[in-house]
Amino acid sequence: MATDNHTDNHPGTGTGTATPRASTFPTGSASQGGLGEALDRRRLSTASLVFLIIAASAPLTVLAGGVTSTFAVAGLLGVPLAYLLLGAILAVFAVGYGAMSARITNAGAFYAYVADGLGPRQGIGASWLALISYNAMQIGIYGLFGFALSSFLQARVGISAPWWVCALAGLVLVGVLGVSRVDLSARVIAVLVALEFVVVVVVDALSLGVAPEGVSAQPFMPSEFFTYGIGAVLAFGIAAFMGFESGAIYSEEVRNPARAVPRATFIAVAIISVFYAVSAWALAVGVGPGNIVAASREYGPDLIFVLIAEHGGPVLTDIAQVLFVTSLLAALIAFHNAVARYFFSLGRERVLSSWLGTVSTRNQAPLAGSLTQSSLAVILVIVFALAGRGSDLGPLFPVLTLFTWLTNAGAFGLIFLLAITSIAVIGHFRREPTGHSPWVRWIAPAISAAALGTVFVLILINFDVLIGSDGRSPLSVVMPGIILATGVAGVVWGEHLRRHRPEVFAVVGSGRAGGAPEGGTAAHGPTRHSTGRHDH
Repeated sequence: MATDNHTDNHPGTGTGTATPRASTFPTGSASQGGLGEALDRRRLSTASLVFLIIAASAPLTVLAGGVTSTFAVAGLLGVPLAYLLLGAILAVFAVGYGAMSARITNAGAFYAYVADGLGPRQGIGASWLALISYNAMQIGIYGLFGFALSSFLQARVGISAPWWVCALAGLVLVGVLGVSRVDLSARVIAVLVALEFVVVVVVDALSLGVAPEGVSAQPFMPSEFFTYGIGAVLAFGIAAFMGFESGAIYSEEVRNPARAVPRATFIAVAIISVFYAVSAWALAVGVGPGNIVAASREYGPDLIFVLIAEHGGPVLTDIAQVLFVTSLLAALIAFHNAVARYFFSLGRERVLSSWLGTVSTRNQAPLAGSLTQSSLAVILVIVFALAGRGSDLGPLFPVLTLFTWLTNAGAFGLIFLLAITSIAVIGHFRREPTGHSPWVRWIAPAISAAALGTVFVLILINFDVLIGSDGRSPLSVVMPGIILATGVAGVVWGEHLRRHRPEVFAVVGSGRAGGAPEGGTAAHGPTRHSTGRHDH
């Protein structure tokens, strides 16, 4: 298929870049049952988008769980430097990614980019990979959320509630926000993320004030990072950034997406990398560089709360623990929204059931996608609740299984997807080189593809460590295998569509319903600057 069935050429613009085709975003087009097929357009600001992105990374959760786990497992002091290096890699990735987001506005993000740059089959494979990875990240967090809320209620309120009851309670709240207007979720997340930052800043200040071995720059020394164990540091560290790429998922709902999405992505990467690096350094200084590894292995995620209890008092400790729970809640909302929009994008184009492409006409939320994600979460939480009955792991069961297994598997899939997207960016700009420098078109994407591919291999090599296994575990093969097999299954499904449903295959990644005419009533998806797409 050498011609593009969903883009128009616009010669004579003066810059050599095509102008976007006007898209139709009906506010009243509804199907039966109060369902429509258009997201709520132009609702989010750049600031709201930044908060949605940062929420998925969960700053307080990363400090309590990610930073301490990295110190404990890798046994290196150079954790702060890892966040800066990973931030630099992701900033390079964002160069091409941001340029693509300015050209293609689609709730499917990765799906649309890969379909445009590498071909429809590969795009469908990427969409399935994104779906299972984001679902794994989101549902896995319920394990830690349920444990944290259950522990807090037991210790501070005297209420005994199983972790899965707490998880399901959180799931109801996330589900309600998922079927509400997106700006409501953004406002809730903005408040929760702001409070997260406050408590992390307080922890940083306490740590630097205590400094039992003095304020030292040792954790930033290259010799503490470029040594044996660096693979585990990078493998653990990259998971802290997952969600940074989610800005493009909201591109149909943000004001001025061509500017807002790239800007929000760069801002979020800069904030996340610097903030995590400074916080990891401050924690090491607060505990003492000579003791941080041993203390992290002894206390794990409780280390920051032990530090606060010793030097900040019980009231501050309680506040921090509450905000730890709300930090997880914010991440759950952010990932839920991302999954719902992927379902919506695939349903809208009839790649999956068209029902998934329906939205509520009351608030234009992706109703079907949100309900589907919530249903999957309910099923898995119940499965793990039943599996954990009588487990030798005791109350830590949801943390060591549901949370650890699924979130690391999800991060594994998303890193692979980032590397593939970098290659897709090169493919896109080989076909449409005008309007950008070589740095944007292929140098930065090539660097990010190589760097992210390296991190992907490191995660695969260290996967048994990431899931807490003492030795080689079947899970270190099974979990990554499931993620990658899903992507392959998506490619196979794409071939099936090419052969048996060509009207759907013809508009993959376009945002239009399969079989809908160009500019028809179903074209309420992306605004595209693309001037051609080839079927590989």
